[in-house]
Amino acid sequence: MIRDPELTNRSGGASYRRPAQSTIAQFSLPLPVPVRASHNRKKRPSRSAIPFLKRMAKRALRIAATADLHYGKHSRGTLHEEFAQISRSADLLLLCGDLTDYGLPDEAEALVADIRAAVRIPMLAVLGNHDFESGQPEVIAKVFEDAGVDMLNGEAIEIAGIGFAGIPGFGGGFGRRMLNAWGEPLIKQFVQESISHAVRLEQALAKLQTERRIVVLHYSPIRATLEGEDPEIFAFLGSSRLEEPINRFRVNAVFHGHAHNGILDGATSTGIPVYNVSAPALRKTGKPYRIVEV
Repeated sequence: MIRDPELTNRSGGASYRRPAQSTIAQFSLPLPVPVRASHNRKKRPSRSAIPFLKRMAKRALRIAATADLHYGKHSRGTLHEEFAQISRSADLLLLCGDLTDYGLPDEAEALVADIRAAVRIPMLAVLGNHDFESGQPEVIAKVFEDAGVDMLNGEAIEIAGIGFAGIPGFGGGFGRRMLNAWGEPLIKQFVQESISHAVRLEQALAKLQTERRIVVLHYSPIRATLEGEDPEIFAFLGSSRLEEPINRFRVNAVFHGHAHNGILDGATSTGIPVYNVSAPALRKTGKPYRIVEV
């Protein structure tokens, strides 16, 4: 069961392991945006995370999540107190994209400075569209990796017996209004990128052998959490193609950002909870992050 708990602090132990490689068939889909290929690299918890994970007991995992922080060069210190609160109240932090404003290394370093100063729990993240703006997604990802953040780009990780699969995602629209690969080559390329992210999410989920599975995205897999945004831009905020593998693998929960003006809660067509954790939307509740217990 998944629920939003009261902010209390508990202690306990857990295991952290990389899932076995999947035998899922490989798809030869192009990836227009060059992102560091690390799918075969075994991820291990950061040194600071290992003692924490060993202390965790067999209990529900308290997941803190946020997105769309849009750190600039002079944002250092902005979220220091919030990160400290998260470390006291949660077991794991998800960063669901748009970590920087213009995708500059200096912006990533400003956020990393706050992370290093205040976060004492494991962290997982995906990049968002803003993190690609300056054409340096590999550099941005490395800055966070060096700070102990596990960056997911079509990869899967197991933490405390729960599997996590992450991909930025892409646009394309929803349901009957979803854009199809027909017409001009640029339209086909756009749709192909949307398909590529969905396939890579499917491949990541197929690697997980855990009973509980969590998906980390930037773009939304459903229309519902976008309500409040201008309908004209829905097609650029997510795609139903991401929902299909989520439903088929019976994921327990999905976290995404990107919808600054969207609503916070939704569900897929099979009832899987979807949480919009965009900080601008969450600030209406008083905090730029959310804690969900899994």
